[in-house]
Amino acid sequence: MTEALTKVLNSYGLITGFAFIGVVMWISYWMSDKFTKGRLHGSAIAILIGLILSYVGGAYSGGQKGLVDISLLSGIGILGGAMLRDFAIIATGFGVHVDELKRAGVVGVVSLFLGVLTSFIAGAAIALMFGYTDAVSVTTIGAGAVTYIVGPVTGAAIGASSEVMALSIAAGLVKSIVVMVATPFVAPYIGLNNPRSAMIFGGLMGTSSGVAGGLAATDARLVPYGCLTAAFYTALGCLLGPSLLYIVTKAFLG
Repeated sequence: MTEALTKVLNSYGLITGFAFIGVVMWISYWMSDKFTKGRLHGSAIAILIGLILSYVGGAYSGGQKGLVDISLLSGIGILGGAMLRDFAIIATGFGVHVDELKRAGVVGVVSLFLGVLTSFIAGAAIALMFGYTDAVSVTTIGAGAVTYIVGPVTGAAIGASSEVMALSIAAGLVKSIVVMVATPFVAPYIGLNNPRSAMIFGGLMGTSSGVAGGLAATDARLVPYGCLTAAFYTALGCLLGPSLLYIVTKAFLG
């Protein structure tokens, strides 16, 4: 029975990958609801579990690709590949309507650029502090501080190593968790209690899961407004990361 099941799972690797990720997502959202009351978004827990499983899989198999080196879970390599990643990003971009952004006014647009630049500068500074001096690595880690989506997209475009891209994802994950946890506490002090301020907040913070979780814990009615500009933030970061930000960083580092 076990041999037959293993054979079927190995033969349909993509379906097995979908099922495995589905189970991880279910566990993540269950943990979010039961242990954090929704304050820590399920997607952030899922990413954290994914990073841990990747390390465990690599240590177990002795390979270089984490869980993908385990034949039973090889289908995850397709789901985590560049093709589906870029498809998800493009799909998100097509779901955003430019007319909606006008509701935030000029301040909303400025918050997008300000949010991307400040996050990138902070991430790049941390990369330099830890000894990274080449433009590719600094740009990738800085882009990861923008969001954990912008980091690997930028890294893949400019030729960063898998280790640096993993660091960029980790940087984005830390930012996402901090935004989720801190938002309810700082909301009363920054006037985060209306749709316009929520859109500006989403533009400054950018991380969609962090903004969604933080606003949900603050006032669930504000979530759609914050996520609106957060979606633009991700698209803007993916546009600026491998182009303007990389050029400027390369010029700065010589």
